Amino acid sequence: MAELDHVGARLRSARQGKGWTLEDLASRAEMSTSTLSRLESGKRGASLELVVPLTRLLGMRLDDLVAEPADPRVRRAATRRHGHIVAPLTHADSPVQTYKVTFPPLAAAPEPRVHDGFEWFYVLSGRVRLVLDGRELTLERGEAAEFDTRVPHSISAVGPEPAEVVSIFSPDGARLHTRTAS
Repeated sequence: MAELDHVGARLRSARQGKGWTLEDLASRAEMSTSTLSRLESGKRGASLELVVPLTRLLGMRLDDLVAEPADPRVRRAATRRHGHIVAPLTHADSPVQTYKVTFPPLAAAPEPRVHDGFEWFYVLSGRVRLVLDGRELTLERGEAAEFDTRVPHSISAVGPEPAEVVSIFSPDGARLHTRTAS
C-alpha cells in the first residue's frame, strides 16, 4: 500500500523533532530499539500494534502517518479586485494568506480604508505609494512595509508603471482585501 510507504520516515521525523533518540522513544513505547529502528527504516511493516503507541507518544494522529502527501503547488486563479490583480500564493486554508498583487499606476491615491487585520508587503517591482494615517510614503523595489489595517490606509502604484508586491495578510486583512462583498 502506497499509504504505508512513508510511515517510517514520518515517525523518524516526528521523533527527531522532539529531540528524542531511538532509545528514548523505544523505551517510552516499551519496544526494542531494534524494532523501532527497523520500523523507521522501512525494514519492518507498520502495524497498528506498533504504530498507535508511537503516535500517542509523539503527539500525532494516525492520519499524519498514512495520509498521502498533499500537492504543495498552489493553483489558484488570479482575480481582479479594486482595480488591481491579486494572485494567491498560498492555499485557501493556509493560516496566513500571501498574494502577489499588481497595482496599476494612479495619478492620485485612492481613498483610505480601515478594517480589522494586519498587513505586510514587499515591493517586487515599480514604486508603491502607501498612504498611512494621512502620511504619504513611496516605497521602491526591495523595500517592505507593515501596518495595522485599522489605521486609515491606501496602496497604489506611483509613476508610469504598475507595481508588484508580495503581500501577507492576517486572516481578517485577507478576507477584506481579497473577497467581494456578499
